[in-house]
Amino acid sequence: MNIRVLGCHGSGQLVPGDNGPIQCGTCGFLVNDRVLVDAGTIGSRLYLEEQRRIRVVLLTHLHFDHIRELPTLADNLVGEIDEPVVIAAVPEVLNGLHQHIFNGAVYPDFFRLPDPARPVFVTHQLRPGREDLLGGLGVTPILVNHVVPTVGFLLRAGAQTVLYSGDTYRTDALWQAAKGVTGLKAAFIETSFPNEMDELARVAKHLTPALLAEEFAKLARPELPVYAYHLKPRFREQIRQELGQLGIHHLTALEEGQTLIL
Repeated sequence: MNIRVLGCHGSGQLVPGDNGPIQCGTCGFLVNDRVLVDAGTIGSRLYLEEQRRIRVVLLTHLHFDHIRELPTLADNLVGEIDEPVVIAAVPEVLNGLHQHIFNGAVYPDFFRLPDPARPVFVTHQLRPGREDLLGGLGVTPILVNHVVPTVGFLLRAGAQTVLYSGDTYRTDALWQAAKGVTGLKAAFIETSFPNEMDELARVAKHLTPALLAEEFAKLARPELPVYAYHLKPRFREQIRQELGQLGIHHLTALEEGQTLIL
């Protein structure tokens, strides 16, 4: 499984780095060049020819940082593709896209444009706990604990599976589902706030490094590679330091531009 990190932060922000400024992007992960997991960063990282190859977009939830560049993807693909891109999500997310985003007021309805018979986007309704085959992947959504309806994903390519937590606070169903997967290769786990902001994390239903450690322990697979993402850029250095103190053997805080071969 080839996973390109287009964006992996909880907000978009320019921050200083050792070799110059770093542009933190909101979450977007391109799997095998065909499946996009969350749509926070697309066109700002991909050439048009790369965007044309996207066949499926999997959305965890409706929060803006996870759908941010979906409208511009639609704009970019008008007249550029022969088949519509499948937008796959649970019903609450699909309904929200129609009602709040592609409603003709905030943005044109690309589920009907440029022609209702051949739109840029079509929807596919996901059901929690059921695997669908989309874009060459087995996709199983699992409900997690966030402030709006949200899922994490088990993404399977043949015998190999990765876990993607989505935005979540303490939860159980995701870890229980992943625990029984024999070919689990990695876990992508959100970590939004430093430990000192644990009360905000509770209210906003996000994780801190300490909470990541508690949740990861539920998998009972201490040697599994873990990739922390969704760090809020303002606190990224503090969060990275706290992650490094957890003692989790194969824990990495993701950066934009990485490509992971799993």
